[in-house]
Amino acid sequence: MGSTTDKAAGLGNEAMGNIKQGIGKVVGSDKMRAEGMAQEAKGEAQQAMGDAKAGAKNMADKISDTANKKL
Repeated sequence: MGSTTDKAAGLGNEAMGNIKQGIGKVVGSDKMRAEGMAQEAKGEAQQAMGDAKAGAKNMADKISDTANKKL
C-alpha cells in the first residue's frame, strides 16, 4: 500500500474502532469494547506506517534531487 492508502485505511479503522467502543459501552459488551480498542490501535498503526512511508519517500526524493544537481 502507498502512504495515502495506509493513512485512509487507518482513519477508517480508527473511526470504526471508536464506533465499536461506543456501542460496546452502550450495550454493556466488554468484548465489543475490546474489539473497538484493537481496531482503533490498528488504525493508528496504519496511519503511522503511512507517515513513515511518506517520510521515506520525501527523503529519497531529496537525496535524488541533491545527487542530480551535483551531476
